[in-house]
Amino acid sequence: MSNKYDELEKNIGYIFKDKGNLETALTHKSFANEKTCVKFESYERYEFLGDAILEFLTSKYLFDNYPDNTEGELTKLRASLVCEFTLSKIARELKLGQYGRFSKGEKNTGGMNRDSILCDMFESLLGAIYLDGGMDQAKKFVETFLLTDIEHKQLFYDAKSMLQEYAQKQDKVLLYNLIEETGPDHNKEFKVQVMMDDKSGAIGVGHSRKAAEQMAAYNTLYALQQKN
Repeated sequence: MSNKYDELEKNIGYIFKDKGNLETALTHKSFANEKTCVKFESYERYEFLGDAILEFLTSKYLFDNYPDNTEGELTKLRASLVCEFTLSKIARELKLGQYGRFSKGEKNTGGMNRDSILCDMFESLLGAIYLDGGMDQAKKFVETFLLTDIEHKQLFYDAKSMLQEYAQKQDKVLLYNLIEETGPDHNKEFKVQVMMDDKSGAIGVGHSRKAAEQMAAYNTLYALQQKN
């Protein structure tokens, strides 16, 4: 593999001793199934392991750093951190989709940019780091890329419900207006604008209408916070 993944290793702050662990973490099942002459392992088992490690490390961090929170509050906070949007956003920033190995068909249908796949790849990469470097390195990775700016991440997770509460308190009618839908069926992009009492609010963009609404709600709340 020579220097194929040098940039990625630099970005994540970890150099793999066994490059095979990194390669497996980036191999989608479509690629493994397509290459019949050579056997490749997909990232699914690594994702399984990474998911468990992620839940433990996140739970332990929140338990230690939020001593006054109830079990229900900790559960909700953890959910905001390990949700698909948050993990896929980090994976996208790390360019995991660009480094991933996919079949031609999966590439053509937008798999390398799909939130669910990017979320899986974040977890598989975590599993690979644990297998290659142990729990300390896995913890460092999670703390560096996930367990920062937690209140900001929670705001996004709760954006739609928080904006709905704000609208009700202000006695305003809240709507989400779809203003644009572009791209092929396998890789749609939606643009949604918040409307409150017919007044235009912030715009959000996402690969599903729900994701675009969530982003529009978050952008609206952020703008409201800046005014106060």
